[in-house]
Amino acid sequence: MGPLGASTGDSMDETAAIGAVIDEMYAMISGPAGPRDWSRQRAVFHPQSRQMRTGVDEHGAPWIRIMSPAEYEADVTPFFMANPFFEVEIARRIDLLGNMAHVWSLYEARTAPDDATPERRGINSIQLYRDAGGDWKIISMIWDNERPGVQAQPF
Repeated sequence: MGPLGASTGDSMDETAAIGAVIDEMYAMISGPAGPRDWSRQRAVFHPQSRQMRTGVDEHGAPWIRIMSPAEYEADVTPFFMANPFFEVEIARRIDLLGNMAHVWSLYEARTAPDDATPERRGINSIQLYRDAGGDWKIISMIWDNERPGVQAQPF
């Protein structure tokens, strides 16, 4: 079993293990401008997982970009190379049943960890499953950012 998993069956242990996966997901994308260690992504995301960015275009029409882990890495690497980026979780709710979990994670994006005002806020909806080795892996993640008329509600 990997360092981020737990297989005791105790829901508090499982919640802590799921929380560790989410913490690592945020840690792997956050940092000063420059490269990211993409092996960290492979440690917490299932190889067939999907990451889905949503938003609206200039006319207000919804759009979605669905990416594999490799596609996500290719999509964001130029941005991370040129820009400092720190995504900080400010609230989390975990729902757990058997070998599946759902995490609602409210975040703020900043250019420095101690910025007084975030550049943006949003919510990650993250689905995980517990594999045969007892490790929790992210199988899908979809997110959207706040914008006029769309505000994240505290939970």
